[in-house]
Amino acid sequence: MAKRRKPAPGPESSQLNAQPETPRKISKHQVVFDYLHSSIQSGAYKPGDRLPSEAELGTMFSASRITVAKAVLELQRMNLVSRRPGAGTHVQARQQVDGHTFGLLIPELGLTEIFEPICHGMMRSPFARPDALIWGNASGSGVSGSRREAAEEAENMAHHFIAQKISGVFFAPLELIPDKDAANRKVMRMLERAKIPVVLLDRCYMPYPERSTHDMVGIDNRRTGYIATEHLIELGVRRLVFLGEEHAASTVDARVTGFHEALRRHGIYPEADPVWRGRAQDQEFAKKMLEAARPEGVICANDVTAARLMQSLLALGRRIPEEVRIVGIDDVKYAGLLTVPLTTMHQNCAAIGAIAMATMLERLAHPELPTRDILLPTRLVVRRSCGAYLNAPHLNA
Repeated sequence: MAKRRKPAPGPESSQLNAQPETPRKISKHQVVFDYLHSSIQSGAYKPGDRLPSEAELGTMFSASRITVAKAVLELQRMNLVSRRPGAGTHVQARQQVDGHTFGLLIPELGLTEIFEPICHGMMRSPFARPDALIWGNASGSGVSGSRREAAEEAENMAHHFIAQKISGVFFAPLELIPDKDAANRKVMRMLERAKIPVVLLDRCYMPYPERSTHDMVGIDNRRTGYIATEHLIELGVRRLVFLGEEHAASTVDARVTGFHEALRRHGIYPEADPVWRGRAQDQEFAKKMLEAARPEGVICANDVTAARLMQSLLALGRRIPEEVRIVGIDDVKYAGLLTVPLTTMHQNCAAIGAIAMATMLERLAHPELPTRDILLPTRLVVRRSCGAYLNAPHLNA
């Protein structure tokens, strides 16, 4: 039997400098999983080594056997460990990405909440090593102008990746700036000239419904917009609008398409254009939309827009959901913590990251494969903002 190795104390170093969640937000199962996963990934536990028993892990982390077993089962599903009756749990020999270094080009990290869990999904991929991912993100903090700075930094990071002869790049195209299309194309031309494979995260850099020649992993935005809209229609809402920011990503246009399809499917034909573009936090803009469209319900392009609209409507004295019902898209961490908990479409960001890593490795192994769109499904999460409880009081979530 292989001798069990004890991991060195302290956090493992990594070029992927992701911000950890605060301890109060991390479940005990997650703590146990992260400890074991990082120890395996760093080599503290090598193939053939036996992990501490569930009883030992329970003592180490003051966790129940069920909690520990859940963490070990997750590692087993990732093919990182095997469990042998009477012999314990051992680290599996597994495929590595030896010789490959990948760049994460995410200019809007910190400005868009979905990308951090996507990157964590990559880190947890059974093919990823801690030193296989190099972070490339803008330093903007979300203040005015930071997105323009992000465009410049994206170009700089592309130069840096090319100089390092990186094996592949995961790119999340820029949005919400007037020249986003030109900025994204410039970055892509640089990577294409260097013959570096690219996997797009969440969105294509070309306007919807155009499509680039690079693999893309995200969600089915058209269907997501359809489901969100149909949910309000089935609650009896007829006057609906879709709200998004100007210069948004192509994903928003796909969601708008799903919005229109749901209206037509249910025989709703608005007299005026029901799609509004503007800053939801601008109370004057929100007031103008309310007076012109008199919406009973608003489908927001994402949860950030929904949260900002909620603030504006409440400041204007409008009641949510009694007067205006709101649905978002993303299911970010704070969606259920808003003044009125937000009904939204949940996307599995961790799965997007894991599948993106697998897609990149397959592209490197088989460059002749056709371009692929890998679209994950979303699911509706019902909370108070949609007014479902007005129709069925027991749904007051």
